[in-house]
Formats: sequence, structure tokens, C-alpha cells
Amino acid sequence: MITYDLFSYSNAGCEDCSEIDIPDAEVFLYPSLLSNQEADQLFDILKTSIIWEKHKIKLYGEVHDVPRLTAWYGDPNKSYEYSGIKLKTRLWNAGLLKIREKIETISKTKFNSVLLNLYRSGSDSVLWHSDDEPELGKNPVIGSLSLGEAREFQMKHKYNRDLKQNILLQHGSFLLMKGKTQHNWLHQIPKRKNLKGERINLTFRTIH
Repeated sequence: MITYDLFSYSNAGCEDCSEIDIPDAEVFLYPSLLSNQEADQLFDILKTSIIWEKHKIKLYGEVHDVPRLTAWYGDPNKSYEYSGIKLKTRLWNAGLLKIREKIETISKTKFNSVLLNLYRSGSDSVLWHSDDEPELGKNPVIGSLSLGEAREFQMKHKYNRDLKQNILLQHGSFLLMKGKTQHNWLHQIPKRKNLKGERINLTFRTIH
């Protein structure tokens, strides 16, 4: 039986991370927050224990399947809606609470919810957006843990087209975005048809 006791909870500081040098943002990358063994086991646990949902979205007058599976877990009454999709809130399970404990230690932030995305292959993606919904507060802190297939995280400035950044999010990596990042930058995970592996991403948030 796999247990979460295998995960270490050392108080890693930013000596274990690199600050992404981009203007109008505060972005930090921990390239190996989890060991390969920890990340492998966590991926397997989440793949089977999370209740994954399929959603549809309306774009340019047409209805399409959202190109990934999603799940929303958190405290009671912490609902979340984006692009006209209202996610059903499921209460934290024991495993997610343990993961949150580690992420909060790193981020020095209290999170009350997490959005999980399952990218089934490189054909799954997420379009350009900012995590700037009103319920996330003025300067939201977003903690993003990646598991599985490494995917390219693309960023572009909202007001200066010349400012762009690509970050490779690898198995067991953690990306922390805070300050005015969501005010000034968009991000996406583009399609990569040559990639066949699955990826699970957890973005921890605080709903106000």
C-alpha cells in the first residue's frame, strides 16, 4: 500500500529555487521539489484517487470539450468558476492535505483550494489566460506542482508583446507565482502532438 509518509517535508528556502527574471512579476521555480520516487508515487495516487471530470466550453459560438480533465478540491463553500464552467467542490482528502502542507511551507501561504488538471497526452492543453478571477484576491499567490510528462509553460506580457518567457515544468517541479504576476502576464500550456505521456498539475489557490 502506498502512503504519503514517503514524502519529505523539509523547509526548503529559495536556495533550492531560481527566480525567473521577468519584469512586473514574481515567479520562482523549484525544479525538483519532489524526488523522482516521490513524484512517481504521487502521480499514481492522484491518477486513481481523484474524481476527474469532463467539461465543455463555448468558444466563438461553438461548444467544445475542454482539452483536459479537471477536479476542484478545497474547504467547504470555496467554489470556483472560470470561462463559464462552475466546478463542483470536493472536500480535501488526506493525501491532498499532506501535499498542501508541503506546498504551504514552501510558499509561506495558506491555501484553501486546489485545481487539478490531467493532461492525457500532448494533445491536451490550456489556452492563454491569467488566474485573476475576483475571488482570488488582489495579488493572488498560485502554487503549481507538476507531475508526469514535462510540458512547456509559456508566458507573455499583457502590455508588451516583446516580453515572453518559456519554462519547462518537469516531473516533481514546483512553480510559485505571486505579486502582480497575474495582472501583467498571461500563461498557457500549448499542444504538443509528439508528446504521448500523461501530466497531472495541481494549482493551489486561496479563494476569498
